[in-house]
Amino acid sequence: MSFPSGVFNTSYVQDMMILRTRSQRVVLCIFMLGLLCVPWVAGQFWVNMLCTIATTSVALMGLNILTGYCGQISVGNTGFMAIGAYTSAILAGQLGLPFWLCLPCAGLTAGVMGILFGLPSLKVKGLYLSLTTIAAQFIIIYLIKTPFEKVTGGAISLDVPPVSLAGYVFESEKQIYCLLMIVTFLMAFIFRNIIRSNVGRAFLAIHNNEIAAEAMGINLYRHKLLAFFIGCFYCGIAGSLLSVYSKVISPDDFTFSGSVWQLGMLIVGGMGTTLAPFLGAIFFTVLDEVVLVASPLISIVIPQLGAQVTASMMEMLFGLTILVFLVYQPRGLAHMWDIMKSFWSRWPFSY
Repeated sequence: MSFPSGVFNTSYVQDMMILRTRSQRVVLCIFMLGLLCVPWVAGQFWVNMLCTIATTSVALMGLNILTGYCGQISVGNTGFMAIGAYTSAILAGQLGLPFWLCLPCAGLTAGVMGILFGLPSLKVKGLYLSLTTIAAQFIIIYLIKTPFEKVTGGAISLDVPPVSLAGYVFESEKQIYCLLMIVTFLMAFIFRNIIRSNVGRAFLAIHNNEIAAEAMGINLYRHKLLAFFIGCFYCGIAGSLLSVYSKVISPDDFTFSGSVWQLGMLIVGGMGTTLAPFLGAIFFTVLDEVVLVASPLISIVIPQLGAQVTASMMEMLFGLTILVFLVYQPRGLAHMWDIMKSFWSRWPFSY
């Protein structure tokens, strides 16, 4: 990482810090305060958009650890989000547990299920492993709809009780928004430290070359299962946050197409980078809103396209966007951001 002129590290502690300069810490504090102030200065539209970005980012952090860093392809992310959402809703609604207990329980339940479905990774990899995660997606939704129908409500929606924390009930949209932002920031901090740890470096070694990683003494089985646990734990936390935000959940909220979308978001964001979950979630959330506004206008200007074409425009743009990034910018938006930062720090001598 490059520093401004005259800034340098004088100890290993400074070299290992995430925020190494005072300006970085000040900018982060201002950014967090700005996010927390959004409900009081912006409309409901921006609050809903930021809540969607926050919950999606947490899920993408787990997928980034599993696929981006450890190289284990997963196409069943929303299935594990469903486990976290229903676990949190059932514990809060039927057992009356507070949110600070429901949230980690949701993550742990999804993490344990992730280990079970991650066992095939010990024998298969690549596209064959992706098939097992696709199977996990459909198996989880089936279990929610049929065998555990009396507990989960089956195909019918399940109401999520208000969040209670130390006797304080989060009822308004502003309170829930602040809660989501705080939890998202905490999960991002943990995510960054996992990647910087020995475990994160072992994940990268497995991703690059499993044979070389095993030769260096890395236990492949243990670290692969750990990657599945951590990745699905994050998905469970994201599902719990989604249930708190939406207040009503159903199996239709966790579709296979949603899992494919999340994998595409990670690709566009820059798989295997810290910023990928946030950039991917922001890009596709904004793209979705733009398409919702533009589709009716396009159908009016060009009526020959028909309603079906305009209705499926988001899917077409989604596939086209992934194709363009895979061909012209395979390292994603995160790499483009690094290029911009490098150009700005060296300007006007950027040669």
